[in-house]
Amino acid sequence: AHTGTYLLFRKQLVEMRKDAALSQAQLAKMLGKPPSYVAKYELGERRLDVVELCIILKCLAEDPYIFLQRIFEDAPDTLP
Repeated sequence: AHTGTYLLFRKQLVEMRKDAALSQAQLAKMLGKPPSYVAKYELGERRLDVVELCIILKCLAEDPYIFLQRIFEDAPDTLP
């Protein structure tokens, strides 16, 4: 089962992709991956490692530090 923080993490990635006006297929093409790659991490069927996350955020023109800061400020189950 995924934690509330991981659910928030996935939700933020989906929202950022949509805010960038990109389909899953368009983002996957930018990443050099099949469309299923984006679908699987957005649905929680596949977890991302930190390197993959940074590459995705770069494609979305997002700062990794700010992204993570937002996640952990809003996360329901993080450490104090």
